[in-house]
Amino acid sequence: MEDATWETIGRLAQWLDRGSALPEETKTILQILKITEEAGEVAEALIGVTGQNPRKGYSHSWRDVESELCDVVITAMVALTRVNPAARSVFLEHLAGVAARVDEGGGVELSGE
Repeated sequence: MEDATWETIGRLAQWLDRGSALPEETKTILQILKITEEAGEVAEALIGVTGQNPRKGYSHSWRDVESELCDVVITAMVALTRVNPAARSVFLEHLAGVAARVDEGGGVELSGE
């Protein structure tokens, strides 16, 4: 991911910090739990796309699902930044490891490194 993306994530984390007087560890724990909340919103949108809630029917679009998935990614990136300020490097290293397991040759070129 581009540096600008991680800079934006850093700004979001700082903005959240300014709005909270909680201890750092508590903020980190709550940010990690927020991922689950956002994932629930993905599920709600998906249920809405498929019309599986009899009270609401077809209440969401695939665009809603996309937006909620983006919220999960953003929330996870902020959480990773709280856990480790070198989140960009941690993410790229982990992504490379996952890609290496998929690519039996051991190396998939990743952009942004």
